[in-house]
Amino acid sequence: MPSIVDIAVNNEGFSTLVAAVQAAGLVETLAGEGDFTVFAPNDDAFAKLPPGTIQTLVQNPPQLARILTYHVAAGRLTKDDLIKLGEVTSIEGSPIPINGEDDFEVKNATVLAADIEADNGIIHVIDNVILMG
Repeated sequence: MPSIVDIAVNNEGFSTLVAAVQAAGLVETLAGEGDFTVFAPNDDAFAKLPPGTIQTLVQNPPQLARILTYHVAAGRLTKDDLIKLGEVTSIEGSPIPINGEDDFEVKNATVLAADIEADNGIIHVIDNVILMG
């Protein structure tokens, strides 16, 4: 089974995420042993950010890494697990609220595709980049 990174690299909808993970120096982490739960913003999610945001973040790898690690939780958490928990702590350290009442939502993002299995975790595709705070 492919790793989280392999799935992202081989899916054209994640080119911005892949570039950001590379710029932040997180490829080895997310390709390594998990398990991780990744809330993966697709390219459309990154396109919603204000103009210049991605370029600014790429020039600031520590800040970019902090934002990206906010999209990752430890463990292999399915949609059902996440909805039961109601909140998870990111590996960045901040809480991520989960809402499953109407749509399956992670903070301010709707999950577009849930429970994509990887060798080292699970991916949930989201429609917005989520930010701490």
